[in-house]
Amino acid sequence: MAGVKKYEITEPWLRYNCALGEGPFWEQKTNTLRFLDVEKLEVHHVDLDAGPSSHRVIKKMDISIGCTADIEGNDNEFIFGGKYGYGVCNRTTGEYRWIKKVWSDEEVAAGKPDRFRGNDGAVDSQGRFWVGFMFDPLKSEMNDEGAVFRLDPDLSLHRPLSNITIPNGTTWNREDTTMYFADSPFKTIYQFDYDAPTGSVTNKRPFFVMPADNRYGESAVPDGHCLDEEGYMWTALHGGSHVLRISPTGDIVAEIKVPTQQPTCPCFCGEDLVITSAGGTSGEGGKGVDEFAGSVFKINVGVKGLKRFRFKGGAAIEGGKVGGKVAAE
Repeated sequence: MAGVKKYEITEPWLRYNCALGEGPFWEQKTNTLRFLDVEKLEVHHVDLDAGPSSHRVIKKMDISIGCTADIEGNDNEFIFGGKYGYGVCNRTTGEYRWIKKVWSDEEVAAGKPDRFRGNDGAVDSQGRFWVGFMFDPLKSEMNDEGAVFRLDPDLSLHRPLSNITIPNGTTWNREDTTMYFADSPFKTIYQFDYDAPTGSVTNKRPFFVMPADNRYGESAVPDGHCLDEEGYMWTALHGGSHVLRISPTGDIVAEIKVPTQQPTCPCFCGEDLVITSAGGTSGEGGKGVDEFAGSVFKINVGVKGLKRFRFKGGAAIEGGKVGGKVAAE
């Protein structure tokens, strides 16, 4: 571990008991942060200029949301990957509508929508929204029947990856030639050759594998991640009380110790890294695993994140209105 830069966070930036805090997203235009509690079905909002005192729950939803993204040309709503597929949500009121359900007729008939939910995801440089879907721990046992879907700007749906267990951290390198993706139970972040014009991913291979010496604990797995402007990855270790900075060659170059066992996902807000965490996930009955479990943390790391892209399907969404409303699939 020689030469590894050490950071330490000693207390939360926002103390809150999320059951499964996830999906932090910096709305750069307004300098605000939104994040999710997947299991409590909440969408959260913080004005970063005002600080933690401005925190509010936008709405208690009737469905889980796993990740969100901004929409090109639409500052009033965001797109999300949720319980049954893709939807669009009002940033202020939390009112939402479905625009594309993901499962086939055969999968619906088999009850898959009730047993699965959306998890992590991101928009690529071409404005396509990639979202991983996994077993819902509140409804099903762990299995590898999940998938990664891609919603293109014309609202066509594609399934690039199948047989996924817990999808996390979809990102692309600075050169837009490699896609990174974690299937957490395998303790591995994979990389694929990525063709930006078509969205094709090929040549799956490991990029980073958890150290064999279990220095971060036996239960530590890579959860959500993001990339900085220098091309380095920052990944949360669920069960490992750390966020790691990993070089483009897959080496650990820095680590942030966080005061909770289950950090879930980092997100850049300028040079600050904001980190969500899990409090009491489904197997723990909603009880916090430690004092600061479920809180949000923040630390300045001296580098900014790579640009996050907007979903480019806004025109197609608006064009789908019937009687003034956008019809669900």
